[in-house]
Amino acid sequence: MAGHANRKAAAAARHRLLPEGRVAGPMPWIIAIMMFLTVLSAAAGLGLGAAVRSMSADLAGRASVQVVEADAEARDRLAARTLQALRGADGVRAADPVDPALLADQLRPWLGDAATSGDLPVPTLIDVMLTPGNADAKVDRLRRLLGGLSPKLRIEPHAAFLLPLAGLLGALGWLAAGVVLLMILATGAVVVLAARGAHDSHRTTIDVLHLMGSTDVQIARLFQRRIGLDAFLGSALGFAFAILVIVLIGLRLTAMGSELLGAVTLDTRGWIVLATLPLLGVLLAMLTARWTVLRALGRSL
Repeated sequence: MAGHANRKAAAAARHRLLPEGRVAGPMPWIIAIMMFLTVLSAAAGLGLGAAVRSMSADLAGRASVQVVEADAEARDRLAARTLQALRGADGVRAADPVDPALLADQLRPWLGDAATSGDLPVPTLIDVMLTPGNADAKVDRLRRLLGGLSPKLRIEPHAAFLLPLAGLLGALGWLAAGVVLLMILATGAVVVLAARGAHDSHRTTIDVLHLMGSTDVQIARLFQRRIGLDAFLGSALGFAFAILVIVLIGLRLTAMGSELLGAVTLDTRGWIVLATLPLLGVLLAMLTARWTVLRALGRSL
């Protein structure tokens, strides 16, 4: 009977040690900020990675043929012969001339009205899509084919122009991954400090619990549960604001109408990864708190 009463008293004391009421202290807000930055960085890394993959897949099999004849009539005749040769060439899936009006619109910011006046000879462009696989060898074959038609034909693979950009996007993606790692380490450090502070502030009560028969694991579980609750609230708050910002940025990117910026998207797998971050943050906080308190209790014996 006395043992049962002691166990009930120990349980009541343990619950009084870290009450389950309103969260106090800065730790939930700090975790909210950390989670906000972590989700944004992870979204940036995932979006940039998707853009690089999309760009690589799209540009690997595409090239542009330029007809650089100055005379307009000769340029049109050469473009027609080139288009016919390209459509019959091995390794070419499609060949289509670029709309001159579209080309003029793209040149107008730099050339002004000269882009459409006809006074400035603008090359005719032909967009070429290659069959999958071994794009470099196919471009070399087409270069020899076009060289036999006319010396005024040029072919350039799209990847040659945007390869540095793809490298930049890839580097930014790795930078975002590094920021995520730093945020994880910072969150762990915050939890360690919070757990140590909580342990020091309840040292007297912990001694009483030890005298009443509570084990270190039971005491550490209280800190683990309390810090887990703080981490859950902070992670939920930071995650909600981060998703709001991501949605707003996505709407702005879509409104810009840029194919390159439009490729910075999150697929279903990316959204799943983002959704797991708050759960992983709570798990990290609970495990870190448990380890910290158990270590502190072990040193105090």
